[in-house]
Amino acid sequence: MSEHELPPDDEHSDSQHGNEPDTEDIDLSTSEYYLNRELSQLEFQKRVLHEALDERNPLLERVKFLAIFTTNMDEFFRKRVGGLKQQMAANVTEKTPDGRTPSEQWKEILDTAREMFAYQSACYDDVIHDALAAAGIDIVSHDNCSPSERQELREYFQSSVLPTLTPLTFDPAHPFPFISNLSLSLAVLTRENEADEPTFSRVKIPGNRPRLVQVGDGSTFVLLEEVVAANLDLLFPNTDVIDCSTFRVTRNAEVRKNEEVAEDLIDMIEEVLRERRFATVVRLEIEGDMPDRVRALLIEQLDVNKCEVFERPSPLGFNDFMDLVELDRPDLKLDPWTPQPHPRLTPTEDELDIFEEIRSRDVLVHHPYHSFDETVQKFLEQAATDPDVLAIKLSLYRTASDSKVVQSLIEAARNGKQVAVMVELKARFDEQNNLEWGKRLEEEGIHVAYGTIGYKTHSKTALVVREEGDGVRLYSHIATGNYHSETAKTYTDLGLLTADREIGQDLTELFNFFTGHTHHEEYRKLLIAPGNMRERFTRMVRNEAELVCEGTNAKIVAKMNALEDPKMVEELYRAAMAGVDIDLIVRDICRLRPGLEGISETVNVYSVVGRFLEHSRIYYFENDGNPRYFIGSADWMTRNLDDRVETITPVTCSELRSELQTVLDVLRADNRKCWEMNSDGSYRQRQPGDDPIRNTHRVLMERARRSVDE
Repeated sequence: MSEHELPPDDEHSDSQHGNEPDTEDIDLSTSEYYLNRELSQLEFQKRVLHEALDERNPLLERVKFLAIFTTNMDEFFRKRVGGLKQQMAANVTEKTPDGRTPSEQWKEILDTAREMFAYQSACYDDVIHDALAAAGIDIVSHDNCSPSERQELREYFQSSVLPTLTPLTFDPAHPFPFISNLSLSLAVLTRENEADEPTFSRVKIPGNRPRLVQVGDGSTFVLLEEVVAANLDLLFPNTDVIDCSTFRVTRNAEVRKNEEVAEDLIDMIEEVLRERRFATVVRLEIEGDMPDRVRALLIEQLDVNKCEVFERPSPLGFNDFMDLVELDRPDLKLDPWTPQPHPRLTPTEDELDIFEEIRSRDVLVHHPYHSFDETVQKFLEQAATDPDVLAIKLSLYRTASDSKVVQSLIEAARNGKQVAVMVELKARFDEQNNLEWGKRLEEEGIHVAYGTIGYKTHSKTALVVREEGDGVRLYSHIATGNYHSETAKTYTDLGLLTADREIGQDLTELFNFFTGHTHHEEYRKLLIAPGNMRERFTRMVRNEAELVCEGTNAKIVAKMNALEDPKMVEELYRAAMAGVDIDLIVRDICRLRPGLEGISETVNVYSVVGRFLEHSRIYYFENDGNPRYFIGSADWMTRNLDDRVETITPVTCSELRSELQTVLDVLRADNRKCWEMNSDGSYRQRQPGDDPIRNTHRVLMERARRSVDE
């Protein structure tokens, strides 16, 4: 059987192999075999939070993860909890594969999150705060400042903060103020006379002022909300401030419109952005000592359930603590990392001809170990100026705010090349950025397609069409990550640069789908969703099960961000029951339960959480010693296989396959940042013990350094 051929579907029937185990009496659709998507996501967030607690990490690295946990949980509540609340409001009672209704999931999530937030606050109060102080970084309360420091803070407040504040009072003459999403606010009670009822006012802490205000020698910080609270007499003169407490609101991001009836996709997205500002509140965080009357007022006016209220000690929200990571304290950080030049794309005495290099054999780039600017960006820059390039096509899901990628596309258009860009307007939380880039591209005469009706385009692909001596040649880039120079420094992603004509032809048809109205079901080499991707993956998993039953070599290794699709989980269970060894390297969501007797005893599930965010997807099928390797944009989630435009490419060059195998081997051998899943969905972190420490990111960084030196 060749690398790209699969047996026809009728060769997969169980009756073909009498030595297959009889699994007819096992109902693999039973809920006990599936973990809940949302609770699995929270298990991942626990692993993120653990990085803040791990004393083996440098202190400011721990602070970074404290902030990342807040950002991740904010997004989780906006997207996932918001979606559940919408289902509950619509009286949806349909159960997930694990047997939970939306209401049951919502309640379990709130209970689990409450424990996690308490854990985060304790992590800061009991560990991080004191460790920072011991390192000479003091975060002190305003009350503990010296008189001279308080005067310094008051002067700063008067000059730089007070002019930005707008107190909004709630009384018979004023409606309850709008509370913006994720903004930090003060709930202030005041009165002018002793006999008066207290009046409620909301004061928004300005997000464009540093949350951590430096005072004194510059290594001491006071929270901005404390500085504001201590100087409310300047904001509310001639009144008594009775109480002041902080609160924070999270709003639903799941605002959806019917694309089929939308007259204009751009107008629809702009309306979504407007409505998201005023969406339902899904979480209210309050300071633990907030007065009962203020708590009751917020619950009533924000229309939240009492179980959606999270009491927390100050500070609320640690996002802004990321600023501490920028302090000039190398002794408290990991050694800096500079992405390395790719050994095959580094110019020597002569200027590198990237097309000649790709034409000679395929190139695999691995970020952040390889420089994005010196690989992918160089590919696009040379295409923009090369007189032989006829056209450039690219799918844009997320990109940097000062994107050099977009600048290269603009330069290409100015140089007379045909340029077409698929800009996905439905890229969550990047809608506004993508709208602006789309308009900028159109102003340059570039053809822009804004997504496809019914699908979100998640594919990360580029195609360069070049006139050469022997005819027109197609150069393709197919990646696991976005064309985003900043995330390429912190996300691990892979990309294939190839002159394979069949892959180029497949991409040509894919881009025609973006700009036209028809799509292909079959492709020469690529796995495309919607189209052939689900079927091809299913057939390859089944093929491994057949091979093991025939007594030949079979194994599956799959690295992805999430394994959520119930059908793929069932296929993996059946392969495991046949005896296939399966290693799954899944960053966060995983519905499959490993280690179930008679079901998944041959399955291992790993998760690596460390310095970089694991974002690449690699799929390996042993295929009786004729292995198949694939990389691309799709996880094994229902949305990726059925509801998005995704691209997966085979990797056929033996040298590049060896590179992918090394990455998979390093990840599975990690004994420092690797976690193993238990059958109940919980995780345990590997410990090196007396063995040498094997940290995936450190190993691959050192490997990238050596490849340049060699």
